[in-house]
Amino acid sequence: MSGPKSAPRRSSVYSWLVTVPLGLFGAICLGSFMATDNGWYDHWSTGLLVAVGAIAATVSVTQIIIGRQAYAVVVTEIPLVLGLYYLPPAMAIVAMTTAALLTHLWNRLELTKLSFNVAKQAAVTSAALVVMVAVGFRPPLHDAGPATWAVLFVAAMTTAATSHVAVAGVISAVQNRTAGRQALTAGLPTLITSAINTIIGLVFLVVIEATRWAVILLAGLTLALVLVFRSFAGIFRQHRTLAEVYEVTLALRDETEAGGLPDVLLGRVRALMHSEYATLWLAPQGRHPEVLLTARVDDTAGLFDISPTPQAVRDRVVERGHAVPIGSQFADTSDLQDTLRSAGLHDLIAVPLRSGQITIGTLEVVNRVGAYTTFRDADVQVLETIATHVAGAVENSRLVDRLRYDAYHDRLTALPNRRRMIDALAESVKVRVEDEVVAVLLFDVDGQRDVNESMGHAAGDKLLAEVAERLRGIAGPGALVGRIGGDEFMVTLRAEGVDATIQLATRMRERLRGPMAVGSLTLDVDTAVGVSVYPDHGADPETLLQRAELAANAAKVLPYGVQPFHPALESRAVRRLGIAADLRRAIDNDQLEVYFQPKVTLADRHVLGVECLARWVHPAHGEVAPEDFVAVAEHTGQLARLTEVVLSAGLHRCRDWVDADRPLSIAVNLSARTLLDSRFPDLVRELLEEYQVPPGRVTFEISEPGMLGDIERVLPSLYRLRDLGVRLSVDDFGTGASSLAYLRQWPVHEVKIDDSFVQGMATDSGDLAIVRAVIGLAREFGLTVVAEGVESELTLDLLEEMGCEIGQGYLFSRPLPFERLEAWLSAQTEPESTPAGEVRRLRAVI
Repeated sequence: MSGPKSAPRRSSVYSWLVTVPLGLFGAICLGSFMATDNGWYDHWSTGLLVAVGAIAATVSVTQIIIGRQAYAVVVTEIPLVLGLYYLPPAMAIVAMTTAALLTHLWNRLELTKLSFNVAKQAAVTSAALVVMVAVGFRPPLHDAGPATWAVLFVAAMTTAATSHVAVAGVISAVQNRTAGRQALTAGLPTLITSAINTIIGLVFLVVIEATRWAVILLAGLTLALVLVFRSFAGIFRQHRTLAEVYEVTLALRDETEAGGLPDVLLGRVRALMHSEYATLWLAPQGRHPEVLLTARVDDTAGLFDISPTPQAVRDRVVERGHAVPIGSQFADTSDLQDTLRSAGLHDLIAVPLRSGQITIGTLEVVNRVGAYTTFRDADVQVLETIATHVAGAVENSRLVDRLRYDAYHDRLTALPNRRRMIDALAESVKVRVEDEVVAVLLFDVDGQRDVNESMGHAAGDKLLAEVAERLRGIAGPGALVGRIGGDEFMVTLRAEGVDATIQLATRMRERLRGPMAVGSLTLDVDTAVGVSVYPDHGADPETLLQRAELAANAAKVLPYGVQPFHPALESRAVRRLGIAADLRRAIDNDQLEVYFQPKVTLADRHVLGVECLARWVHPAHGEVAPEDFVAVAEHTGQLARLTEVVLSAGLHRCRDWVDADRPLSIAVNLSARTLLDSRFPDLVRELLEEYQVPPGRVTFEISEPGMLGDIERVLPSLYRLRDLGVRLSVDDFGTGASSLAYLRQWPVHEVKIDDSFVQGMATDSGDLAIVRAVIGLAREFGLTVVAEGVESELTLDLLEEMGCEIGQGYLFSRPLPFERLEAWLSAQTEPESTPAGEVRRLRAVI
């Protein structure tokens, strides 16, 4: 994003508002002292020594960066103390001012900065002398006693404080008041340094007063102190740089959104590298557009979608794939110096962001701030280190974005999938508008299966893609089109009422019926349209969609092909209600049977446990699908009893296996509604104690989509179950929304990849990529991975190659009743002794 421009930086001419008063004050004081001391120039030799010492003392120990400027912390208080003691006031001003003038001329400062620094030195020295004269100590002095120490200390600190205020004042004049306040705050520690330097100067004075030969020793000591201070400052800068690089990496780690990466990165990089600009450029890639954002030193309002870096420099980085530093310290890129100067820049570092062998962007810093500094080789290394982390963050964020996009979109048509359409519909029904309804139109494509069987799946996919494209074109700007099933498309929009929705559905169906070219054939494709509207036909998205599907099924036999929902279509729902009483009797009379499906370790083919699955044969309707009677149990309050029946049966068999020295673990499915019952963990503890089964032998599998709706409410029960020692597994992983966002919050031990991904991974590269990504993410979180739906040797080999630990599916065995499971174990496995007991190993996978 680009931010609004802040107030423009003022011209350096404004510095004269501070420079002129300082110069006038210094000149007036100098003239006054000259007029009252006719022999002041007789001390020229001592003044020369003090000036030389002051020049030597201006060697920079460390720097403070304020905005675009760098301010050096020096040790000039030592020669100042000696000058204030030995020199007449006029000579002291001349010596210190001459030293400042020569030093800044050597550093080639521009006129405004040179004038300010010379005027400041004259003014602060004059201020110190005025303080001394005011308390009756007019230099030169002859008694180096405690009273003199105190006066010299106060005078030197007056110099430091006046200099500090003058610097803050000129920053306020040239930049802004905020920068001036920052200078006042950042420069406060220099007053402590000045106090220490003043005390050192007083020690020098006392020693010199004892013997003049001490000057030689003190000169050596001064040199050693400067070297030590510079070494310490270098170590401190290295430590600070490492700490700041670490903070940048932490910020990158915590930022999972690609769009927010520049916000957390550029300001930190600019401050770390002490640069005027920091720019992030990312090349366009697939769905990801080009990114070009810049942080500037004087602008705190946001980022800018411009960059000062010449395009030729960026092109060279992309071409060569390594860093391109330009400046006085880098001879290898001298051919780009003219390009840089023509852009008004003095130095620059641009480093590539690499993904494997491909350069996906650049990270650039421009114009090292400060009067005496430029980028060096060490800065290149620091920026390359940061760029490595940035490239990883970009790739990770794009991977997460891709997984999230895939989770909400159909790969074939790029339309929103069922999950995304349900979420959008949920948002729509939250907003009630007078005289409007939220319409759901479900288009079921007739004949798509015939196309698959006669012309192949590629032709069928092309047909579906053509239907999707047409629906997008005829739905209108206010509608959302999605693919929610194999040959089912959904359109949701606002309409005036049920009649208007039916008319719209009829028009859309007619426009969709035109001939479609599939390969060498032209087909007339028909659709059946089911209609449901909020609030007439339901108050929640699932109900509306379910009833639209019922209506679409009914529309298939109608000549006009459009059917609004009406209650008579809910035959299956009525049937479910009809078996509710029978389910209660079946639970009370132990008529439910528990089947067991083996779970096998892929590395060594050990059968480590089974999943417990309820089955029910109705006396009149025959075998009832588990999803039907589980749904009935949920709606009629019998789910807790059903779960207890399955868990008790599993614990009973688990105890038998433990007694037979053949320990197998069990896994039991849990509904989010069961976890909402605060008494459930207590029931689990009681059953574990009753059957004397170790908690680690029990795994509860909780469906991810079911958890997401009540995540905050089910977490307490999850933590209590974990504290009991049982294992927790996220079932159907990958089918719910925001899997990655919630995975770290859940106290789980394993994830179970949904069979829809596992079954398709051998033929669908998208499913394969999702399974691979889930296994990699689970490893990062230290979780066990279970793959359900393993039905082929190829799938088994792929899972084993990816490092999946456990498999479950028809390739090993279907769910079996206990007696048939025992027979299967005897026929298909062989015993293998281990310290934990007998383990059953598959003889072969058939």
